[in-house]
Amino acid sequence: MSFKSRLLPLIELGTRLVKRYPGLVALFGFGSGVASFLLVERQAGLAKFIALVMLVSWTWLVLENTLRRRLRRWFGWSIPRPLLRYATQMVHQESLFFIIPFFVVTTTWNSGQALFTGLLGLAALVSLIDPLYYRWLAPRRWLYLGFHALTLFAVLLTALPIILHLSTPQSYRLALAVAVLLALPSLLELFARRGWRNLLMLVVLAVAIAALGWFGRTWVPPATLWLTEVAVTTSLDNSRREPGQRVRRLSGAELRNSGLYAYTAINAPRGLKERIYHEWLHEGRQVDRIALEISGGRQAGYRAWSHKRNFPAEVGGKWRVRVVTEAGQMIGMLRFEVDD
Repeated sequence: MSFKSRLLPLIELGTRLVKRYPGLVALFGFGSGVASFLLVERQAGLAKFIALVMLVSWTWLVLENTLRRRLRRWFGWSIPRPLLRYATQMVHQESLFFIIPFFVVTTTWNSGQALFTGLLGLAALVSLIDPLYYRWLAPRRWLYLGFHALTLFAVLLTALPIILHLSTPQSYRLALAVAVLLALPSLLELFARRGWRNLLMLVVLAVAIAALGWFGRTWVPPATLWLTEVAVTTSLDNSRREPGQRVRRLSGAELRNSGLYAYTAINAPRGLKERIYHEWLHEGRQVDRIALEISGGRQAGYRAWSHKRNFPAEVGGKWRVRVVTEAGQMIGMLRFEVDD
């Protein structure tokens, strides 16, 4: 029996199963995402393996046309179009449901990050509902390409820190560059004719997408960094590295007398070293920015704090401490008020 005759029945069986049980693909993707999220500290090797599988599936998707041509040349047959169509949908489902647990936990919901995570949730819903995916999304080429690029970008943001131990700024820059680079062949399809004007338009469009991704980074949650404990307090036990009594409101006299601690415990993948910042804001205006170094690998989160003693003359009003990465992505926020 030839290789082709043995493989075709398996391909047809896979196609029928995916068509009959489309929700199982999404369920598998969500399950692998939850598993990776829970095991990213305790079983880092397994979390890396799961994330690597997601990137390999994306390699298949990017090289889809090349692989079809090679198979036709080597074996004289092509993968059936319906199977390719369902394979693409399956990769989208797996990828989106894999990353959702990470982004749900790391999103600061009272900020613009809620829009990005909500967009990922909407994309996951579209990938799961066949009429939306095939009749509304796929025929609109520009929308489909945007859907494709968004999913790949989010997968890279999640997988790169786990697999390569890249810092958040490094992961963001690399994910953005790869997403734009892999979008170029697809963007070429938007221009029917080849000429210098269309080439210029292609370059302008690619630069615009890259600029949008970079300047919109504050709205993108850091997928593998999240706060496990926060506190605003007037005292801190250095020996036990634990905050004192938490405060939400205090007087100006108390503030100037002992200063104030912003305490944060941040969960990060094992092996990851990251610089973060505590940005102290008074009535929306930044008055201080304190750098802190954190290391991943502690299940309860790496404990770091800033102690601010120098305050402006007018301290009354609302205060916030934004916890941000070096790339400007917000990990979380602490709030308190001062009566002066």
